[in-house]
Amino acid sequence: MTKVLVIQSSALNENSNTRFLTGKLVERLGRDKDLEISTRDLAANPLPHLNETTLGAFFTPVDQRSAEQQEAVATSDQLVAELQDHDILIIAAPMYNFGVPSTLKAYLDHIARAGITFKYTENGPVGLVEGKKVYVVAATGGVHAGTPRDFVAPYLKAFMGFIGITDVEVIQAEGLSMVDQKEAAIEQALEAIESI
Repeated sequence: MTKVLVIQSSALNENSNTRFLTGKLVERLGRDKDLEISTRDLAANPLPHLNETTLGAFFTPVDQRSAEQQEAVATSDQLVAELQDHDILIIAAPMYNFGVPSTLKAYLDHIARAGITFKYTENGPVGLVEGKKVYVVAATGGVHAGTPRDFVAPYLKAFMGFIGITDVEVIQAEGLSMVDQKEAAIEQALEAIESI
């Protein structure tokens, strides 16, 4: 059984392009292997942004944390354990104002943990999350890939590489707010999914 964690971040529900495409991706992957699907919907259940207490807890040894720090770090610990427990991560990433939704950024902030998901060495940081596959389903209203405004897929690939996940495949749907391009963009993304 292959365990798949789907991270939804679109504020839209029925009209979300990334939700539609991740559904198709899950269907496609399910044709090749038995899947156990877990979904974390960051729009329906947003995570707290990092604050001073949480950051302090991250850098305090476990046995020295106050009760407040233990409570503050519990969500992050749960998210890291959830990530480690899955084989495949599917990240639905619409572009909001040239970046990922703040809900997705908050998720990434919680799973970037020094000494747990990465470590610093004399040769620089080394990722500690291994043996995972990531699919990024990126959707944009305009056309940004390969331009200076391309901040979604490259950012997510860099982040995943930082924590040790280098097997990252991007499925891109661009120009979705452009009436003459939306249908072709969705079709192209569906073809990319089918070719997996």
